[in-house]
Amino acid sequence: MLGFFIFFVLIGAYILYEYTAGLRGANEDAPGMNESYGDEPFEGTESPEGKTNVLLLGIDQRGEETTRSDTIMIGQYDTDNNQLKLVSLMRDTYVNIPGYGYKKLNAAFAIGGPELMRQTIQENFGVDLEYYSIIDFNGFVSIVNTIAPDGVPITVEKDMYYKDGVQTIDLKAGEQTLDGKELLGYARFRNDSYGDLMRVERQQKVLKALKEEFVSFTGLARLPRALGAIQPYVKTNMGTTSILGFGTDFLLNTPDDFETLTIPKDVGYSNLRVPGEGAVLSHDEEKTREALQSFLE
Repeated sequence: MLGFFIFFVLIGAYILYEYTAGLRGANEDAPGMNESYGDEPFEGTESPEGKTNVLLLGIDQRGEETTRSDTIMIGQYDTDNNQLKLVSLMRDTYVNIPGYGYKKLNAAFAIGGPELMRQTIQENFGVDLEYYSIIDFNGFVSIVNTIAPDGVPITVEKDMYYKDGVQTIDLKAGEQTLDGKELLGYARFRNDSYGDLMRVERQQKVLKALKEEFVSFTGLARLPRALGAIQPYVKTNMGTTSILGFGTDFLLNTPDDFETLTIPKDVGYSNLRVPGEGAVLSHDEEKTREALQSFLE
């Protein structure tokens, strides 16, 4: 009995040490998450039995200014069938934001945070979300460097160069091994004629590559450190116990791959210019709704 007690104390000490080490290893020069995000109550709806639906929002935080969500996704993990699905919602999709009328989808976050985004997705697509997670780009860099300290292998499809207020993207075509900052640049790049269309595809490609790195990443042994590394840059309504539980189940029963859907690209859309909104993606709302619900079952 005493031996078991000592064993669990040591395991607990190890988890605490790794989590703290990850927290210390986060980018100290980068600002943490703006604490005002997500202050509104998130009225999430319990996911269908055996499934968990999570709203994933990537933001480019610059000080205290209001930001629109740069990346909008729905992740679904089906523990009963060991399936992982990912929906990318293109940020310029023209939708009805409850109480504000038709605007670009990413405006919902700037106006009312994750809760208004949840309402907008439910209103337009009929999909209920239980949890949300907001991650700042600095958190992405931190967790990539923790999960894959030697870099992530990626095939860069062409030379990419772009400079803005966040970073300089300078990548060469071909097989590359990218660190966190470079991988972020690859996922963010849209300075070509394809714009957001190819960027969404690259984001899905990056997540698949990170999934492989995470699975080969000695599993649970490094999960606490990864959680510590990303903690300053994430805001979520999921508790640490739930995150560790999902992470453990994922590692023990890792899906071979995950299915993806891009809305409205995979359903059909047309480019439209709207006064006051600029260029938007117009789509058949009923067709889009049916496609998304069918994909997530």
